[in-house]
Amino acid sequence: MNRINKLFSEKNKNILNVYYTAGFPDLESTTVVLNALQKHGADMVEIGMPYSDPLADGPVIQQSSMIALENGMTIQILFEQLKDCRKNFHLPLLLMGYLNPVMQFGIERFCKMANEVGVDGIILPDLPVYEFENEYKKYFEQNDLHFIFLITPETSEERIKKIDRLSTGFIYAVSSSSTTGNNKEFDEQEKYFSRIKQMNLKNPVLIGFGIKDKQTFDIACKYGNGAIIGSAYINALNGSADIKKTTQQFLESILR
Repeated sequence: MNRINKLFSEKNKNILNVYYTAGFPDLESTTVVLNALQKHGADMVEIGMPYSDPLADGPVIQQSSMIALENGMTIQILFEQLKDCRKNFHLPLLLMGYLNPVMQFGIERFCKMANEVGVDGIILPDLPVYEFENEYKKYFEQNDLHFIFLITPETSEERIKKIDRLSTGFIYAVSSSSTTGNNKEFDEQEKYFSRIKQMNLKNPVLIGFGIKDKQTFDIACKYGNGAIIGSAYINALNGSADIKKTTQQFLESILR
């Protein structure tokens, strides 16, 4: 069973998925962060593949991506860093990035290598549903990789139902049409969250964008199966002298 499915079969609520950028704050930080997140309470981890034009990301993650790229991070290096991670890392693992660098790497090769290092799911926000369904779906299925779609407050009910039919892991419900790390009042989105919950989708739903503390995490968990935190954690890592301690303190502040 894919680790994502296994997680949701064992834990249906209050799931914490933490995003961080590969190669940030230092090139060799990737697996240090990964293991610290597992040790201190994350349920799932989403590794961002840095890209020079990350359309869905706000300034915090954009900056971390630029630093990671300056550090020399590439998709190939990331796979090399992850090749032995499954010896000690047992949580569901996702890669999040953008279509351009994945296409340059070769999408079939990318999916094969992701499977080989133990990745469970992929998020590519700019891969359209049509192209996924008609051109690329087979590569993900052949390699037991769930493809995670994003929905927003503007996504039509018809499209959400189609995404639900195509999805096999979970649905990523973006809290607003803004970028990650936005400062909009999170509780203003509760009407949208409630609408999604009432649709009784077959896939679990994790809520992301704007989740930054225990309060916003708890609100997200009220309507979804859990939440995704990214920018707030990147902020905590920025300038940290001790990744393990910073990660422990950050997760305790969310899960206390």
